[in-house]
Amino acid sequence: MSSKTPAEVTAADEPHQEISGLLEQMGAAPAPTFNSLSPEGAREMINAMFPTSEEPEPVGDTMDLKIGDEGIPIRVYIPEGEGPYPTFLYLHGGGWVVGDIDLYDATCRAITNEADCMVVSVDYRLAPEYEFPTPVEDCYTAAEWVLDTAEPMQIDTDNVAIGGDSAGGNLAAAVTLLARERGGPSFDHQVLIYPVTDHEFDTTSYQENAEGYLLTKADMEWFWEHYLRDDIDAMSPYASPLKAESLEGLPSATVATCGFDPLCDEGAAYAARLEDAGVDVTHHHYDDAIHGIVQMLVEPMNLTRGRELIGDVATDLQRVFD
Repeated sequence: MSSKTPAEVTAADEPHQEISGLLEQMGAAPAPTFNSLSPEGAREMINAMFPTSEEPEPVGDTMDLKIGDEGIPIRVYIPEGEGPYPTFLYLHGGGWVVGDIDLYDATCRAITNEADCMVVSVDYRLAPEYEFPTPVEDCYTAAEWVLDTAEPMQIDTDNVAIGGDSAGGNLAAAVTLLARERGGPSFDHQVLIYPVTDHEFDTTSYQENAEGYLLTKADMEWFWEHYLRDDIDAMSPYASPLKAESLEGLPSATVATCGFDPLCDEGAAYAARLEDAGVDVTHHHYDDAIHGIVQMLVEPMNLTRGRELIGDVATDLQRVFD
């Protein structure tokens, strides 16, 4: 299910058949909860849950680089064909605490091929070692790098988008707000895949999907506790974009939400706020899907809904780039 404007977000009677089977398998051998682990332990668990493919989907080429004064690692995925290339800056999910560019390699390869664009994946520094706002600033540095190195990297500066999933969607939204504030990098589009947009836990989707669908309310509380320095940070629009006074003048947006996701309502609320501010919004809602499906592209998962979401994102990117 998808729509051009913010959709009514509801959940199907039950998750998609593939997802129900996956949840059943996970329930048979439950993993430890995040709040029972250290950040290091959580990273080890996530890497074990989402293995990388031994035969990754081929793209034109890849480059691993380090950028900025801090030497932030990035991976550049180059499509087949000649540049300059439309370019998508991708910020991975993981609650600001877990995740890296290797964990999202399959996702970025799929977007590169589906959207026929260059993808720049950012390995921003993680909390709690680097709390808010360091991850935001790392991603902003990457955004500046994309525009500053356009000529040698064969980047088409008339066609540049930014996006990410979950915490990466939060960071993408924050970077667009920060760029507007600073008069910084200009983007043609933003892609927010089941984004974190608010430090609140009182929505209907938080109540209905508090547990049982991979990402839990307790997980999100644990992630926020590690990310923020104090309660004042939670009020910043660069941590909670939904709290921004105005969303006017931001790039057009693709927002994706899933019916069985605690973050569903805040993603839909952000899409609605963007549209109210005069931003062109396409909202895709997958009523039978769970959080995290864009990571589940390799065996043994390889979820249909994850592929469909990436296909919808790629279609939107191609429309904007065209």
